[in-house]
Amino acid sequence: MLGFSVYLHEALTQHEIDRIQRYADVGFEGVFTSINLPEDDPSQLISNLAALGDICKANHLQMTLDVSTNALDRLDISRAHLDTFEKLGVSTLRIDDGFDMTEIAQLSQKFQIALNASTITSADIDVLTANQADFTHLEAWHNYYPREFTGLDEEWFANRNRWLQANGFTVMAFVPGDGERRGPVFAGLPTLEKQRYMHPLAAMIEMKRLAVTHVFIGDPELKATTLAQIEAYTQQNILEIHAMLSAQAPNYFDRVLHQRADVARDVVRIVEGRLLLQNKIAAINTISRNHGAITLDNHRSGRYEGELELIKCSLPADPSVNVIGQIVPADLDLLNFIDANQAIQIVNVESETYNG
Repeated sequence: MLGFSVYLHEALTQHEIDRIQRYADVGFEGVFTSINLPEDDPSQLISNLAALGDICKANHLQMTLDVSTNALDRLDISRAHLDTFEKLGVSTLRIDDGFDMTEIAQLSQKFQIALNASTITSADIDVLTANQADFTHLEAWHNYYPREFTGLDEEWFANRNRWLQANGFTVMAFVPGDGERRGPVFAGLPTLEKQRYMHPLAAMIEMKRLAVTHVFIGDPELKATTLAQIEAYTQQNILEIHAMLSAQAPNYFDRVLHQRADVARDVVRIVEGRLLLQNKIAAINTISRNHGAITLDNHRSGRYEGELELIKCSLPADPSVNVIGQIVPADLDLLNFIDANQAIQIVNVESETYNG
C-alpha cells in the first residue's frame, strides 16, 4: 500500500481536500493521521478527524490513526470505547504507548492494529499468541523521526524487517515529502535517517528493497513534479527523470527508453541508444562526466557510437563520449534505483522554469 499523511491541527481546507482527492486519483490507498501530537488542540481533534474520515470514505482511502492512552485521556475517551474511531472512518489503530500486549490481543479481535515495528519482541509475540490475538489483524509500523540524526540505521532497519516478516508481520515505514514539511522541526519525517532529504520516489523504491510493504509519505505534501513522477511510476512503471538537454541531443527523447537487462555499476546504459543511431556523431563537448550527466558516444567510439548513458557517479572526460545533458539535482537520487529493463522517460526542462 502507498499512503500519505494528513494532520489534524486545523480544519480541512479546500486545498487539503483537493490534495486528498488528487492523491487518491494517483493511486494512493492509505491515509495516516494522529491524535498524539501535543501541539494539537484537543477540542478540535474529533471534529477534524470526523471530517477527514468522510473524505477518506468518499475516496476509498483506508485511514490509520496513531493513538496512545495519553491521547485518549486528553480526549476523555475510554479504552472500552475505541469503536468511536471506527464510526469516524478509522480503518486501523496504530497503537502507541500505554497498551500492554494482553489488551492488544483483545483489540485485534475487533480492529486492524498496527504495532510499533521497532519495539516488538519475541516475548510480546508469545503473549499475543497466548491471548488468542488475531494475527491477520496485526501489522508492524515504524515511526517517523522529525529531528535530524535520530532516524533509524539502514542495516538495523533491514535486519529488523526480515525478523518481522519471518514472524508473519507486514511492515510499514515512512519516507519524507519534498513540498510542505511538518513543523515544528521542518526537517522531514522519514523512518530512515539516510532518506531525510532523499527524493521521495527514490526513497519509496528503496523501501521496497528493504522488505517494506506499506510506504507512507510522512510530511504533509509533495511537489507537483514529484507527484507526477510517482503517478507515472506506479501507474505505468515509467521512471520520469528531469534533465536539461543540449542542442546536440538526438531527437528521440520524446519516447520511452529502457535500461539494459544487465545493470552496470557506474552508468545507466540505454537499450535504444545505438539502435536509434541514424547519422555519424561528431565529437562535441567531450568534457568530464559529472554525476547525472547524459552522454552519447561519438564516432571515435567505433561500434559503440550512439551509446546513450546516464552517469551515476563522476567520471573523467573521454574523447569518444559527448556530454549532451544534465539531470536536475532533485532527481539524482533516482539514478541508483533504476532496475534492469526499467522504462525511463527523460523530460527536457528549462533551467529558468523548472520548479522541481
